[in-house]
Amino acid sequence: MSPEETRRDGPGGAEFLPPLEFGSIVILLYLPALVQLGLVEDPATGEQQENLPLAKRNIDLLDLLRDRTKGNLEGEEQKFLDGVLDQLKLAYLRKAELVKM
Repeated sequence: MSPEETRRDGPGGAEFLPPLEFGSIVILLYLPALVQLGLVEDPATGEQQENLPLAKRNIDLLDLLRDRTKGNLEGEEQKFLDGVLDQLKLAYLRKAELVKM
């Protein structure tokens, strides 16, 4: 994708569009899960918040994505998805106090 395809003029000027690749789909579920786990600030409010049921829902959706794409991903794509899921699951278990570390 050319740089022209990743930028679009919006009301406030040029807007970045992520590349059309598998990682972009993963990020759409990963970043909100980080917010819902209280690990990063909500970009809309600038505040940290926790919503563990919603975080679990996004983790489950990423698990579903992994199950449905099994055998169809490139090595790097699979590694990225597995890493994201491992990180989110461990963070969820810690936040839900199911694992003490």
